[in-house]
Amino acid sequence: MPYLNRDGDVFVLYLGTEGETDNENRFHPDWIDAVHALLDEVEAHEGPAALVTTATGKFYTNGLDTDWVFGNLADLPGYLDRVHTVYSRLLAFPTATVAAVQGHAFGAGAMLALAHDFRVMRGDRGYFCLPEVTLNMPFTVGMSGLLTARLPRQTAVEAMTTGRRYGGADALTAGIVDATIDDPAGDSVLAAAVARASALVSTRGANLAGIKRGLHRDALDALAVTTDESNFRFG
Repeated sequence: MPYLNRDGDVFVLYLGTEGETDNENRFHPDWIDAVHALLDEVEAHEGPAALVTTATGKFYTNGLDTDWVFGNLADLPGYLDRVHTVYSRLLAFPTATVAAVQGHAFGAGAMLALAHDFRVMRGDRGYFCLPEVTLNMPFTVGMSGLLTARLPRQTAVEAMTTGRRYGGADALTAGIVDATIDDPAGDSVLAAAVARASALVSTRGANLAGIKRGLHRDALDALAVTTDESNFRFG
């Protein structure tokens, strides 16, 4: 399950289980609940603050929990709506947010990174990828809204329609991430993300959240659309 650490005024939300490095950090319903609980904890903090999300090992997050999905297909629309709440929460979060993408960010996990204000990605390892087209899976209205709002237009077209895997350098060139760090020791990406977040801890508060809601209104409106068979068909 995800857990929280502190580095000064920066909260670091780890997407996987503490002490384990082989997690894919997929969006199981319990994982979603745990992320929201930790975000509640960050919001409840008084004083300067910022948020970094990261993970350990090969994956930042590998996206939807497909094992859970195929075992609970009748519950898929409600599950996807719950996934959307994580994106919406981060888009309008009342602190600066930085994704420290130390490994693979695939599908819904790539979208999680895009819901942050900024992204720092490992340049020498890992991929950003939206594989839905190759898996014959549609995007929800909310996911499409998030992707087209947060990616340069032609990058969104390429990423969504080809399933291209972007390494760090390619992701930087395509406007997907804000910085890349070659990280053979495995800790420089997080350090760079924390440094970026630390410079913004004074912006925390309701005013920042309001600015973000205005910036991301179209994406937030799309993410609020309830998923059903009229706008999403799987399989």
